[in-house]
Amino acid sequence: MDHHLERVYETVVARNPVEPEFHQAVHEVIESLGKVITSRPEYGDYAVLERLVEPERQIMFRVPWVDDKGQVRVNRGFRVEFNSALGPYKGGLRFHPSVNLGIIKFLGFEQVFKNALTGQQIGGGKGGSDFNPHGKSDGEVMRFCQSFMTELYRHIGPNTDVPAGDIGVGGREIGYLFGQYKRITNRFDAGVLTGKSLGWGGSLARPEATGYGTVRFAQSMLENKGESLEGKSVLVSGSGNVAIYAIERAQSLGAKVVSISDSSGAVYDPDGIDLELLKDIKEVRRGRVSDYVSRRRSADFRSGKKVWAIEEGEVALPCATQNEITSHDARKLANNGVQLVAEGANMPSTPEAIDIYNTAGIMYAPGKAANAGGVATSALEMQQNSARQQWTFEKTADKLDEIMINIHDTCLQAAEEMGEPGDYVLGANVASFRLVADAMVEQGIC
Repeated sequence: MDHHLERVYETVVARNPVEPEFHQAVHEVIESLGKVITSRPEYGDYAVLERLVEPERQIMFRVPWVDDKGQVRVNRGFRVEFNSALGPYKGGLRFHPSVNLGIIKFLGFEQVFKNALTGQQIGGGKGGSDFNPHGKSDGEVMRFCQSFMTELYRHIGPNTDVPAGDIGVGGREIGYLFGQYKRITNRFDAGVLTGKSLGWGGSLARPEATGYGTVRFAQSMLENKGESLEGKSVLVSGSGNVAIYAIERAQSLGAKVVSISDSSGAVYDPDGIDLELLKDIKEVRRGRVSDYVSRRRSADFRSGKKVWAIEEGEVALPCATQNEITSHDARKLANNGVQLVAEGANMPSTPEAIDIYNTAGIMYAPGKAANAGGVATSALEMQQNSARQQWTFEKTADKLDEIMINIHDTCLQAAEEMGEPGDYVLGANVASFRLVADAMVEQGIC
């Protein structure tokens, strides 16, 4: 990393203390940009990088609500509107006890580059709360969402900032949030939130999009090497929306998915994951992966363990959360013969893990490229809302595939231009940065 980039990074660390995930995300991007910054002096003249690492707006607010026992509870809400050079801020809302400002900033920063790669003219942002919807009644979740939106509504809009779901925020939460927005503003702005139910503005293929897109990206990586997913064993972490639909798409392409997980532990099923059983447990009963084992004789539950120690697997799709693959886990993947890692979650691999992938010759696709299908389909939902249309599943899924193939090819081309063929991290960072930086230069100092 050259001196200019080092100074930018040191400033980020000094101005944003105790935010390690944000520091990690910034470092991972800017260490790729040396040649780009050197070749384009206007980026330095316009302080593009210095402006890019500073969010345009950071909003933090109190969220009071009343639980079913009549007790007043207080959580903290966030919305970080990071960069709008390419379009309105776009990014999910995460409801989870781990949420803090640093987590939201890391996610928002990643979102800027991910959204740029989609070519959908959307900027980057992220939001959420340390509220935990798990174990709460529908009434409690509704009252929390109404309180959260009572503040958030003034900062969002179809042409300003368009939130969506993320961990802890699904169709139920989006419905409650939209209802409160409509109630306060007296407007049915369908495009103000994405991830809506189909009956009032949602898009077919949106629930499937992140998982489907991740697998499509992995398939493109293999096709570039003259291979495919057919016949390969796949390790998937997580058991939420992204994991479920990554499993569905991988199985449709002839792969055998042998694992799932949640915070309680990992499941290994050598016969292949029973997708319908998993959907029943997670989407209908809101259960745990241990429930899967109680109903599936071939499966083995490993309490407190990760899926990465499972010895069967040629492809790894981390679909749970950030930094879930450490250097220790990455060594196990390498030793067990994993050929490819494509990230369905946001930044699930630590920097040390990525170094091991590179040393071991494992093909690696970062989340900003591999999991961009979710936000890409959210942008397709916005298009449908603007036209007051609803496309067929097939039309939306075909557009998603086209976008993911374009992202893959764009990353490969940029890496080739930088003299590092096959480096998807470098390619994704360089290609997305150029798009955002050029727009920032053209729009002046703002």
